Amino acid sequence: MFAVLRSKFAGVKFSSETAKQILMDIIRCVNQPENSKKLSEAKASAGKEMILMMQHVFPLVMQLQLEVIKGHGFPGNREGLVQFSQLIREMERDDMEIVRLRSQIRAIYLPPIAINTTNDILI
Repeated sequence: MFAVLRSKFAGVKFSSETAKQILMDIIRCVNQPENSKKLSEAKASAGKEMILMMQHVFPLVMQLQLEVIKGHGFPGNREGLVQFSQLIREMERDDMEIVRLRSQIRAIYLPPIAINTTNDILI
């Protein structure tokens, strides 16, 4: 469906291969020792509290993502991050590897949630 999408910034050609490369670069960046240490400390201070996770861990992950996408021609600001995220979501429909890589990144700042699948309603 999406052979190549063109970003409105810096003429970035955005294919599924480019998307995978950027997502892998984000994962590598997060796993660098200094970044991993900062994230571990933020997670420890947040515990299992979702609000604290979003206050302490989420901003760190977003900052690392901004640094990476900027290196790939996107603006290193909120607008660039939104555009990148929208392109990734569009490509997820057709590429399970992109889904897998994005899920790895989301798992960093979203704690696992146990859902009882036998109940129809969540309380």
